[in-house]
Amino acid sequence: MSALFSGLYSTVLLHLGHRQLVMRGLRNYCLSCCVNTLLQTLSATWELAEILEKWEATGLGADVHNVPLQLKIVLKAMQKDLPQPAPHKDFLHCLDRNSIRLQTQHDADEVFLFILDLLQLQMNDRTLALEIQGLYKISLETQLQCLECSTIQTQNSHLLSLPLHIREEQNTLEDCMNSFFEQQELGGINRCLCAQCGTKTRSKQGVKVRSLPPILCLQLKRFRNMRGYTMKLNCRVTFPETFNFSEIKKDAFSAGFTQNDCRYTLYAVVVHSGSAVCGHYTAYVRHRVSKHWYYADDSHVSLSSWEEVQKTYEGRSSATAYMLMYRRYRKEDGQQQDLSG
Repeated sequence: MSALFSGLYSTVLLHLGHRQLVMRGLRNYCLSCCVNTLLQTLSATWELAEILEKWEATGLGADVHNVPLQLKIVLKAMQKDLPQPAPHKDFLHCLDRNSIRLQTQHDADEVFLFILDLLQLQMNDRTLALEIQGLYKISLETQLQCLECSTIQTQNSHLLSLPLHIREEQNTLEDCMNSFFEQQELGGINRCLCAQCGTKTRSKQGVKVRSLPPILCLQLKRFRNMRGYTMKLNCRVTFPETFNFSEIKKDAFSAGFTQNDCRYTLYAVVVHSGSAVCGHYTAYVRHRVSKHWYYADDSHVSLSSWEEVQKTYEGRSSATAYMLMYRRYRKEDGQQQDLSG
């Protein structure tokens, strides 16, 4: 594939036998790089498109305010074997009508979660809406243990994206996950009410995993408030192309956890370049069929590699990984996906 061909048609065409595979770009429209990048990751999440295809959207017609309907349309357009960038202005204007404004810089993780919330609110098929939520749903159990009487209180909750704190030095994904599941002692003004003791006491708080989703979204928390200003951390965070959740954090699971296979393979990376004040989003995604990595920068899409993805570990040029999308191994897929590295 020549660079000239990619630049002219804003797409990547890959020949696999007699079949031609196309990955379409998306034009930057009114500062839409954040949404463009998320659309590339959502397009690579083929399970989402399959659920939306089952949705009939009865009675909605061409509702310009309905995010799941417009998302279904744009994801279908992105799968077509056409050389031009996929049309997505209707989706962008639909988000604008739902408070994700055009001509505004956004945080990718916030927009991602907002889109998932709108899918739940605006789909008229509750079963399919919950099926989409189930793709990303990380079920958790928060445990609060009183340090006076040892009574343990538990509360169930869920997240759709796991926010991982990073240190202002070198980090590994394992370090970040260990930090998330590490128990914290609560004392002083943070003491909690113990029902057994009848008063606020010192306690230990920790989080356990009740179930893991097919799609595991991890957010590397690179933006931090310092002295009233939001700063970006470009420090090094390494992450693997494949990992086993149960080996990274052996004691992170609740007593009721029953999933046997916790292996995950990376298939998309949201990259942020620039500062907290002025930045740009791009994405690396793995093709479902070829398993090759591609780099999507708005309308420009090019063949890439795992070695290029690894360059986003740290921000020598301020281009750093911000969100990681992992897909869980499935028995019906046979052996674990081949890695491109």
